[in-house]
Amino acid sequence: MSAEAATHAEPNVSGMRPMLTADRLRMSFGGVVALNEVSIEIRPDELIAVIGPNGAGKTSLMNCMSGFYRPQQGRIVFDGEQMVGRSVHQIARSGLARTFQGTHIFPGMTVIENILIGRHMHMRSSILQAFVHFHWAQKEEAQHREVVEEIIELLEIESIRHQPVGTLGYGLRKRVDLGRALAQEPKILLMDEPMAGMNNEEKEDLARFILDVREARGIPVVLVEHDMGVVMDLADRIYVLDFGKMIATGTPAQIQRDPLVMKAYLGEK
Repeated sequence: MSAEAATHAEPNVSGMRPMLTADRLRMSFGGVVALNEVSIEIRPDELIAVIGPNGAGKTSLMNCMSGFYRPQQGRIVFDGEQMVGRSVHQIARSGLARTFQGTHIFPGMTVIENILIGRHMHMRSSILQAFVHFHWAQKEEAQHREVVEEIIELLEIESIRHQPVGTLGYGLRKRVDLGRALAQEPKILLMDEPMAGMNNEEKEDLARFILDVREARGIPVVLVEHDMGVVMDLADRIYVLDFGKMIATGTPAQIQRDPLVMKAYLGEK
């Protein structure tokens, strides 16, 4: 589907109620329009890719959905609640987790410590409570470590659980970053260019783990990615942005045949 109608969320022919709906988002920085009437639907248990050339508005869309930007126009409804105006922390608590371009982890801390940080929003005991109610806090930490160990097993990083993250290769650090996002127990996982900077072997590994996460957790994944091979292999549906506008949406097969996509993204006339 392309042309002007693609700037709004397409009809939900699957009959599944969207978990998140972004409707007619507009975001500008001075005279530069990053998002122009952009709409997107995220349905349960699907993998969506958002693609487009550099400067198309992909990261701006992710920033709006996760609360880092507040759109000047439009609404974002997640799990039946309005998200525009809520803080990043509030949106994360609602069940939306995100990974970023590069890695946002603590290099001097171990793998298990980094992933455990993702559990902080589920922890009830503060540092003071940990001192006053030591045994209760100790029991709570043990419960959170069980969750973390399950994630470590899922991502096949058992052998490096006690290594400082700064000593690991880039592909493994990205896996730890994914693990920390999963530790939040998200209802939706946003991944901003997870394959950037990886070699082919690392990309294949991460793609496999993304599929494993989707199967094991049953949560929708939204992927911003430049590697078209990865996108076509993984995505159920694709949204295409160009100069802040949604120019097409559809299945990988439909997107590959779309003339506007060929012109804007693949450089074909």
